[in-house]
Amino acid sequence: MRQKIRSLVVRGMLAMIRFYQKHISSRLGSQCKYMPTCSQYAVEAITKHGPVKGLGMAVWRVLRCNPFSRGGYDPVK
Repeated sequence: MRQKIRSLVVRGMLAMIRFYQKHISSRLGSQCKYMPTCSQYAVEAITKHGPVKGLGMAVWRVLRCNPFSRGGYDPVK
C-alpha cells in the first residue's frame, strides 16, 4: 500500500513537471544555465531518489540556477 501511494505521488509530480516543460517552458525558451535543464534534473532526481529526496535535490538545483552561477554540466548523482 505504501509503495502504491509513493508511486502515485511520483507520477503526480512528474505530470506537473511535464506540464511545465510542454506548456510553460516551451513558450519562454530555455533559460537554464545547467545541463540537463532544471526541470529535467527534477524528473531524473525524483525518478531515481523518490519524491522527498528528489524534490529536495530539485529545489536546491533551482536555487543554484541564478544570474551569479556558472552553470554547466550537473547530472543527478
